[in-house]
Amino acid sequence: MNAPNPMPEAPATIAPITQDVLTIPRKLPEGGLRNLVGLTRDQLRDALIAAGTSEKQAKMRVGQIWQWIYHWGVRDFAAMTNLAKDYRALLAEHFEISVPEVVTRQVSADGTRKYLLRIAGGHEVEAVYIPEETRGTLCISSQVGCTLTCSFCHTGTQKLVRNLTAAEIVGQVMVARDDLGEWPVPGAPKDETRLVSNVVLMGMGEPLYNFDNVRDAMKVVMDGEGISLSRRRITLSTSGIVPEIARTAEEIGCLLAISFHATTDEVRDRLVPVNKKWNIATLLDALRDYPRLSNSERITFEYVMLKGVNDSDADAKRLVKLISGIPAKINLIPFNEWPGAPYERSDWERIEAFADIVYKAGYASPIRTPRGEDIMAACGQLKSATERARKSRAEIASEAGL
Repeated sequence: MNAPNPMPEAPATIAPITQDVLTIPRKLPEGGLRNLVGLTRDQLRDALIAAGTSEKQAKMRVGQIWQWIYHWGVRDFAAMTNLAKDYRALLAEHFEISVPEVVTRQVSADGTRKYLLRIAGGHEVEAVYIPEETRGTLCISSQVGCTLTCSFCHTGTQKLVRNLTAAEIVGQVMVARDDLGEWPVPGAPKDETRLVSNVVLMGMGEPLYNFDNVRDAMKVVMDGEGISLSRRRITLSTSGIVPEIARTAEEIGCLLAISFHATTDEVRDRLVPVNKKWNIATLLDALRDYPRLSNSERITFEYVMLKGVNDSDADAKRLVKLISGIPAKINLIPFNEWPGAPYERSDWERIEAFADIVYKAGYASPIRTPRGEDIMAACGQLKSATERARKSRAEIASEAGL
C-alpha cells in the first residue's frame, strides 16, 4: 500500500480525524438475528424492549442476561435457567450470542497462543495470548488490516478492510477465555485466578480510528458483573491520533501507550507516517495535557529498536529530553523480523546501551522479551494469514522509503 499523499498544511489543533482509506462497515444480513455480544447495558436494554420485554422488567433482564453471557460464558439462551421458558424462546427468536470463529490456533514453544479468527464477511484477524508468571496478557485487534502503513510493522503492509464491531472486539476476549477454560463452573468453588488478567489493544489496527466500537467494547470488558477487568488492566496503544487522546482518558479511562519509535520528525515520518498529520511536538503537547496523567498511571512509550535507524546514543538522549516532565516508562522492543522486512533488529549490546541511558535519566526502560516469534505472534508481526507474505521485499522497501 503506497503511503498516503501529504495532507494540506493545517493547524494541528484542527486537523481532521480522517482515515487514509475507506472503511467498509459491517452489514448485517437481511433478517439476521442481532448479536447481543458487544452491546453496552443501555444498548442491550433498548434491544430487549424493542423485542418485546416490558420496560418495567428491562433493567432486571439486562442484569440476568449480562451475567449469563459475560460471567458464565453461556452462548445458548436455553441454558439461562433463571429465565422463564417462554422468555428464553423470545430471546432465541430475536437474538444470538456469537463470537468470532477460530480458524487456527497455534501454540509457541514459550506458551504464547495465537488465534486466527474469522469474522463477518469472511475477514480474518489475529489475537495473541501471552502467559507470564504473574499475569496473562491478551493482545487484541481493533481493525482488519490497518490504515497507518508503519514501515516496520507487518500489519501495516496489509490494507485496511474495515473496523471491527464492538462484538468482534469483545469476542476476542471471550474466545481466549473459551480456549483457556476460564469461565467459572456453576457450583464449583470460586477460583480467583485470572488467566486473562490484562488486555492490550496492540494487535491489528489503530484503535483510535475505531474509537466508538473500542470504547463500547472496553465498557463491556470492564463491567464488574461480567468479565470484570479493571481499567488499569487495559492498555490502549495508539500511533498518536491527537484529537482522540483526551477522549480516551475521559470515555474509556484505560492506560495509554504510544507507538513512538523515533526522536526526530524526519525519521518518525518514515516509520509512523501519521506523524505527518500530528508531529512529535503536537503529540507530546497532547500527552502533557492527558487528563489521567500521574506517577501511578504513567504513559508507556513503545520504541522498536531498528539497527542503524533509531538506536544511537544520540537518539536515547533526545528521547529522554523530549518526554521530560511526562510521567512515563519506555518499553524498548527488539524488532521482530518478518518475511521481506526492510529493517534489522538492533544488536543486543546496542539495545542495552540505549536502555542504560534512558534508565540513568530516571525512566524505567524494560526491554520487551520477544514472545511467540516461532509462530509469527510477536509485536509487529500480526497479519491475516490470507494476506501474509504477498508483497515482495522490493515493494516493501520502496514503501518504507528505503
